[in-house]
Amino acid sequence: MALTSLVAMRVFAHDFWIEPSTFRPAAGTTFTASLRVGQDFVGDAVPRSASLMESFTVRDAKGERTVNGFENQDPAGYVRLEQEGVALIAYRSKASLLETTPAKFAQFLREEGITPFVEQTAVHREHFYRYAKSIVATESGAKKPAMSIVTRPLNYRLEIVPVTDPLNASPLELRVLFEQKPLAGVLVVAIAREDGARVETRTDARGRAKLVLPRGAWLVKAVHLVPAPKAAGVPWDSLWASLTFQR
Repeated sequence: MALTSLVAMRVFAHDFWIEPSTFRPAAGTTFTASLRVGQDFVGDAVPRSASLMESFTVRDAKGERTVNGFENQDPAGYVRLEQEGVALIAYRSKASLLETTPAKFAQFLREEGITPFVEQTAVHREHFYRYAKSIVATESGAKKPAMSIVTRPLNYRLEIVPVTDPLNASPLELRVLFEQKPLAGVLVVAIAREDGARVETRTDARGRAKLVLPRGAWLVKAVHLVPAPKAAGVPWDSLWASLTFQR
């Protein structure tokens, strides 16, 4: 397994997301897809890095293709929608190694609502993975139900998948999948870009969550901690999923 490090993505327990230059691109024009790490939907740029990236794609009516960009540069990607409609931009990272103190690990568990609480009495070591998605739509595309392109899973290890139209439905229903199966009891947090407002809930037995979200740009996130494979050399894997969009 290839391992990478980016100073623990700046700070342990910070969120990671895709931030397009616009959520409403015009058909036939190029816009950018930046990678961000931070908190409360405010973050620093993460330059494109082949050593960190497993895949970076866009799915639209024409199919799925790689998001191109320039190594070690921000923005990390450039996207062009050739026709009206909706698109899903998606990023999957390689494993990164993190070591931290038991106190910071405990803080991470509290902040991300991870249960049951895991006691840690020695230096905490883990591999962490990022699974970020962003929904963009042309003006006419945003007014129509954005279903199959964004409601179809990418089969990431941890993934937030809309069940209802994320651009228009109220409440918005989502499901969280872990290794393609519903994940019950995980904390789902939605953060508004405009004012930092937060909406929180936990998934039900079917891995589903309902969120009442006003108009605006939103970052939805979920984090899951699991024992790492025995051959990994660390005791834990932390999986971070995010979804950004504008209603």
